[in-house]
Amino acid sequence: MSMPSDTPEIPKGNLAGFKTYSKHDILSGFLVFLIALPLCLGISLASGFPAIAGIFTAIIGGLISFFSNSELTIKGPAAGMIVIVLGCVTEFGFTGGEDLTKDFEAYRLALGVGVVAGIIQVFFGIFRLGILGEFFPSAAIHGLLASIGIIIISKQFPVLLGLHPKGSPLELLAGIPSYIVNQNPVIGLIGVLSLLIVIFFNWIKNPKYKVIPAPMIMLFIAVPMGIFLGIGSDKVYTFHNHHFQMDEKFLVNVPMDLFNAFAFPDFSGIASETGIKYIILFALIGSLESLLSAKAIDEIDPWHRKSNMDQDILAVGIGNTISSFIGGLPMISEIVRSRANIDNGARTRFANFYHGMFLLFCVALIPAVINHIPLAALGALLVFTGYRLASPKEFIHMYHLGKDQLIVFLATIIGVLATDLLKGIAIGIGASIILHIFYRVPIRSFFKLNAQVELNGDKSATILIRDSAIFSTWIALRKHLFHFFEEGRKVTLDLSETRLVDHTVMSRIEEWKKEFKEKDLELTVRGLDQHTPLSHSKIATHINRTL
Repeated sequence: MSMPSDTPEIPKGNLAGFKTYSKHDILSGFLVFLIALPLCLGISLASGFPAIAGIFTAIIGGLISFFSNSELTIKGPAAGMIVIVLGCVTEFGFTGGEDLTKDFEAYRLALGVGVVAGIIQVFFGIFRLGILGEFFPSAAIHGLLASIGIIIISKQFPVLLGLHPKGSPLELLAGIPSYIVNQNPVIGLIGVLSLLIVIFFNWIKNPKYKVIPAPMIMLFIAVPMGIFLGIGSDKVYTFHNHHFQMDEKFLVNVPMDLFNAFAFPDFSGIASETGIKYIILFALIGSLESLLSAKAIDEIDPWHRKSNMDQDILAVGIGNTISSFIGGLPMISEIVRSRANIDNGARTRFANFYHGMFLLFCVALIPAVINHIPLAALGALLVFTGYRLASPKEFIHMYHLGKDQLIVFLATIIGVLATDLLKGIAIGIGASIILHIFYRVPIRSFFKLNAQVELNGDKSATILIRDSAIFSTWIALRKHLFHFFEEGRKVTLDLSETRLVDHTVMSRIEEWKKEFKEKDLELTVRGLDQHTPLSHSKIATHINRTL
């Protein structure tokens, strides 16, 4: 991506940048706000939190921009955390509206988990553990995100049709035909139309027709339709001899007074089995998603700026701690809104701040308008979001990377759907380890990198790797690369004596080649001519069958 012609210098999110780029950042912040409003509401409700919780999160996410040096990421609630948060409140006794007292207690207990997880993320940043995101096998991470997408679809498709069934993701998916037959026709009409809007809008390529984002166009149509059809009234209508309600349960409900919406955490559950489990999930999966998003946005930054991942996860931890203290959802650096931020011409982190301020003004000044948004429209938006996470392209991409990656990918998905996120990611990692053992990777390679470093004068270095180069020892290899990168040396990475170089390491090496090139250095890989790739992809797993 080339730099915009009107901004040849590198924008910085300091006081000078605030003055210089305010026009660009305010415009982008406003356009991102249009995307964020329905997403924040939908993610909150899908997570078992009050609708306003996601707004709190995005507002705090805008404020903590000043703690991060990630210039273009948008901080806020993310669809990828829905499954975790909903699982947390459910295990704490959430009833889905049947008992409001129990629901509020579960919500407060989940907030306590969020505070502790946020503090742990702060320590991740302080102790420079942002590198943790590079430990896990790439295919397992993709499988985790795809499984989250499938779960979101399973839970939100009924909402799109005006239904609220309970059950496991697999049970809900199996019930889709019955949901279509038993839907509330008026609610289903709005839900299906909303889904079609966001689907077809995505096919439009001309940017002139995409100035207003799809989620807001969806609301511009769904809200008047809902008012016209009488959603939110107490009337009952008959269709094919069946009676259907149109009451307020089909609409968003945010308080008219923002301060009355604050909720404070209950810490009595943090030492329980459920509390400990979800503290780990909030902190680990939230950090992982956030780091992956920040890294992806750095790669498409027009000015090639690089975020300090430790500082970014510190900022997210601070944001999560504050957000959970006042009743908000967990936040991450969110990929979709961050990409929109770039596309809308943002220059600095102040765009994130402005998007949060626009959300604050919106819920403070026009809550009555927000309360006319049909839940079916938000359900449609989340179904589309889930589809993007679990797109068929993801499955095809994994297949093209090699059957080994597809196996790990599918094992993670099946593991998550059959158990839960924590066990599912463990099953994915276990599948990767079993495959490595099958390919005769030495057991010692899982625990220690066998590397020999040779300095060639002051300008270059050679790193010889023996045994194998795999995901579990990548961090050790990365430290060598980073050290020589900082010293300004050219590096030769000799893999001739490795039995196997897995996909995770191959992909990371390609990323580091770009890093070296941007600094007018060179990272050269040699010794792969004796290896056999497991697919036609350049970053496929490579095996040396002669060793």
